[in-house]
Amino acid sequence: MIYYKTKEEIEIQRQSCLLVGKTLAEVAKLIKPGVTTSYLDKIAEEFIRDNSAIPGFKGLYDCPSTLLCSVNDAVVHGLPTDRPLENGDIVSVDCGVLMNEFYGDSAYTFEIGEVSEEIKKLLEVTKESLTFAIQNAVAGKRIGDIGYAVQSHAENNGFGVVREMVGHGLGKKMHEKPEVPNYGRRGKGLMLKEGLVIAIEPMINMRTKDIIQDEDGWTIKTKDGKPSAHFEHDVAVMNGKADVLSTFEYIEEVLKNKK
Repeated sequence: MIYYKTKEEIEIQRQSCLLVGKTLAEVAKLIKPGVTTSYLDKIAEEFIRDNSAIPGFKGLYDCPSTLLCSVNDAVVHGLPTDRPLENGDIVSVDCGVLMNEFYGDSAYTFEIGEVSEEIKKLLEVTKESLTFAIQNAVAGKRIGDIGYAVQSHAENNGFGVVREMVGHGLGKKMHEKPEVPNYGRRGKGLMLKEGLVIAIEPMINMRTKDIIQDEDGWTIKTKDGKPSAHFEHDVAVMNGKADVLSTFEYIEEVLKNKK
């Protein structure tokens, strides 16, 4: 069953999505070499609760944390730890909130200190693939058009596209139908209709597309140990142009001011 939102519901959900962006901006203020992801997790939970919302991940599927922090070769679902971040690391910080009965869910991959040019390119291409995917999240297109946009851009740049982990519908549940893969064929799959809200989240690996699960039972890693990047936006399907409910603007304003 696919749940299409009214315009009023989308405006309510937008507040949840924006709060995720504001939470990730709080993370951006603090993230640097020497900081632990467990400390970032604590700050994020306090900020969400101070804004009259509930951490969306904590307790969901028995998740123990507010943030999922995936460092270097971790693709997604990394649990916060007490290992200090190091210069040259990258870390995908994925965050969810529940407010006014609707979920927001967004992720941003941060550079820690100075990273290599190859890693910068990975992050750039992953973020661009998200932009191209969003351009295809319009009424009349199909799910396959979104996946094709991600896959073609990433693979044309020599990167691997994770198959097993996908984006998803988003609403009063964190994970609703439909699944939104980052690969696909144009013109194939579910027809997109106005009012569908989806989380689009390219997970792009430096080399192989293949992944393994870590012994912690949560963290998904690249099979070859190479880095992986992850960016995620919440998008409402509309006629003509998608409505992006989440934002990176708060995050990138903080990062710009830190330089």
